[in-house]
Amino acid sequence: MSFLSVLEAIGKDFEKGLTWAVEYAVPVEKLVGLLFPPAAPVVGAVADATSLIQGAVLMVEQKYAASGAQSGSGAQKLAEVMALAGTAVASLLRQGGIAANGSYVESLVSAVVGVLNVQAMPQPKPAA
Repeated sequence: MSFLSVLEAIGKDFEKGLTWAVEYAVPVEKLVGLLFPPAAPVVGAVADATSLIQGAVLMVEQKYAASGAQSGSGAQKLAEVMALAGTAVASLLRQGGIAANGSYVESLVSAVVGVLNVQAMPQPKPAA
């Protein structure tokens, strides 16, 4: 088996894991309600921002888990999430009428991580 084949196999498994994680993650509308109670009239942009945060968090956590470093530094993980989604999240929040700078987005990422940490996750479905 070539190195490229191994990387392709790892990539396919990574995609399956992320798909599973997103399927059982906190619904975006619920996160929007928790993080932005007064934002009901502008849920579209805020929901997109929240979904983007949650997806980036799940991707970074899965990356660390795949490398066997789940207990990696929270600061490192936060930096990666911010690199992946920080600018886009801030822009979406501004479209929704929410003033958002980098530290505000970082606090939102931490809040999403906190919610995900207490979310009860069902056991993965066995492979068919």
